[in-house]
Amino acid sequence: MKRDFQAKFLMHLNGKKKANEGFTLIELLVVIIIIGILAAIALPSLLGQANKARQAEARNNIGAINRAQQGFFLEAQYFATSLPELAVGITPKTENFEYKLDPTGANAKPGVSVAIANPKAVNPNSTLKAYYGLVGTIPGDVNTGEVLTVGLLCEANTPKIAAIGNVGAAGFNPNDPKCANDYKTLQ
Repeated sequence: MKRDFQAKFLMHLNGKKKANEGFTLIELLVVIIIIGILAAIALPSLLGQANKARQAEARNNIGAINRAQQGFFLEAQYFATSLPELAVGITPKTENFEYKLDPTGANAKPGVSVAIANPKAVNPNSTLKAYYGLVGTIPGDVNTGEVLTVGLLCEANTPKIAAIGNVGAAGFNPNDPKCANDYKTLQ
């Protein structure tokens, strides 16, 4: 019995030495190459997601301004002329965008509100796009004199700053709302 035990014990010790040897250089290189390939595939899409998140800020804020203008008009029968008057809780300048209402600019028309979100800095490598929102009025029930509001959210086709005079409000038809030529309609 003792000899069987000794033989098994020696085989066990011999097997442990083999298990503690570690990885070979080739095995480590293969693992590092696989991790490098996976990182090269994942990194570009991860960077694109960061820009999408930045742009979502502007889309959400312009949409909130549009809805707030519609609510403000419902109560006051005119559009707010500044973000503090609108009291929507959006700061005029964030890390990525600058927001403003354009009540007195080139696009000011009775019954139209223009909200603009411009990226803070547009450089050749930037992918942030400008946004603008329009809210206009259309006649509602003729008997009650009720007025309805229509909102529109537009995104620039290319990264740029929205020029206030060119955002398309001058041609804004509340019955058929459309964005300017170099913008696409989101809402």
